Amino acid sequence: MQKTTKQASWNSLPNLLTYGRILAVPLIVLCFYMEGKLQSSDLARWTALAIFAVASITDFFDGYLARALNQTSNIGRMLDPIADKLLVSVCLLLLAADTDGIIAGWTLWAAIIILCREILVSGLREYLAELKVSVPVTLLAKWKTAVQMTAIAFLLAGPAGDKILPYITETGIVLLWIAAVITLITGYDYFRVGLKHIIAN
Repeated sequence: MQKTTKQASWNSLPNLLTYGRILAVPLIVLCFYMEGKLQSSDLARWTALAIFAVASITDFFDGYLARALNQTSNIGRMLDPIADKLLVSVCLLLLAADTDGIIAGWTLWAAIIILCREILVSGLREYLAELKVSVPVTLLAKWKTAVQMTAIAFLLAGPAGDKILPYITETGIVLLWIAAVITLITGYDYFRVGLKHIIAN
């Protein structure tokens, strides 16, 4: 017997996880604000990293639980990509503006590539959604997300992490560039598919 898909309520578990990921964004911003206020800036960085790690984990579980529990919803489909992009974009902007200068110089271009791709792909997906065209997420795109989240986690630890294990910051920068390269590849794939429908219409 085929399993029918039902619309879950706004307060279903998958949706609550998505809301939590959105609420994590201002908390991470607060950590960076408190970094200059606290005697130990390391505490602020570790707290921001912990919040980011938990939020990143919910990115996997909200979609998994929505499918496993048959609790997909329109609000979940709308907010899930928004929550992802808010989390990544705000963290990159905070790291770029941070006084430690973790994302600076040429590394800024890696962050710019990632941010531009997220904005452009979001616009493309909205346009294609109006045409009833869905662009499936590729395996490479999932790897991009994993590398991107790992890079941001390393960079959030930054100088605090370097005190425990050398080259934490440098590893984060390398991973950010790898994520940027994969971002260009996957972004091209999205636009190649989308361009066919744009020209056809």
